[in-house]
Amino acid sequence: MTTPSAGRLVGIDLARALAVFGMFVVHLGPEATDTTGVGSWVRHLAEGRSSALFATLAGFSLVLLAGRLEPKTGVAGRQAKVRIAIRAVILLALGTVMAAVYGGVVILAFYGVYFVLALPLVRLRARTLAVIAAVFAVVLPPLALGVKALVTEPVAAAVKAYDPLDRLGGVGVLDLLLTGFYPAIPWMAFVVAGMALGRLDLSSHAVRRRLAVFGPALVVFAYGTSWLISRSFDGDMPEAVESVWSLLTAEPHSGMPLDVLGCVGVAITVVVGATVALDRLPLLGKLAAPVIAVGTMSLTAYVGHFVLSPQMAGGPEAESPTSWAPVLLFITGTVVFAWIWSRFFRRGPLEHLLHLATEPAKHVR
Repeated sequence: MTTPSAGRLVGIDLARALAVFGMFVVHLGPEATDTTGVGSWVRHLAEGRSSALFATLAGFSLVLLAGRLEPKTGVAGRQAKVRIAIRAVILLALGTVMAAVYGGVVILAFYGVYFVLALPLVRLRARTLAVIAAVFAVVLPPLALGVKALVTEPVAAAVKAYDPLDRLGGVGVLDLLLTGFYPAIPWMAFVVAGMALGRLDLSSHAVRRRLAVFGPALVVFAYGTSWLISRSFDGDMPEAVESVWSLLTAEPHSGMPLDVLGCVGVAITVVVGATVALDRLPLLGKLAAPVIAVGTMSLTAYVGHFVLSPQMAGGPEAESPTSWAPVLLFITGTVVFAWIWSRFFRRGPLEHLLHLATEPAKHVR
């Protein structure tokens, strides 16, 4: 078996940093309607796809905990599951607290749910995980749409009335599973796809070649199909056609199959591109080291941009900025902080605390 190269993990860190920067663009940058030229393209590329990349890399991280190419078994496997469960609880709690201040756009509580739902899958092989991800991408979005239609306002109100998470942070069980910004039912496809990526030997040239074809092919298929269908109708769509179109749109955060498949394709392309670039161009790795450092402490960077940004402190009611200055300021500040911190410490501040919180798992037998 080929030993995975160091460039593989560094490539994941670079991809994670790009996902964080994409979240900065969406949360701190101007709305798409207020941008033109390159800014418009940057906003368009980041919208929905950066958070989906974030979720895909969360799945990759789960596999790192549970055993990369070979799933951990026995005591090690049980300890890994406990570590994942502890992380899930902490992220759910942290995300709930942050949602109370910054609104439902915070993804961390959703992460906690993803981790819990993924626990039964952590010992599966790459091929099995890939099949499950594909099924989830096609089946879960319309299923979520159908379930949402059944959840009437009285039903939702009744559920929320007994939901402590909803009372604490405004993001309850219904939001986490079905109606929130990153609902687990359709978004688990990203997590499981990331787990499948994590089980692959990304140092293998054959694996890279296949993924380098498969990722862009998914992008072209998903967004191309959606674009062709939308171009087939001029003016208002007939009501029956509009119902079908709601299942075939690839609009960001629509959570529909083509949106999910397109975002998975983007995630695969970014991961493979970052991995190959850093392996083939050693100088790039040195030049990008400060950016890669951000990827090693993405939780700190993500929470930090909420806590430190005056715009995010305004919560859901904050006005949208009209300048790219906040985005550039936060990217620069985050890169500088991460680079300096990484010179002295192995993990970011919040990553270190999260690691310490999972230490009791080593006592599991």
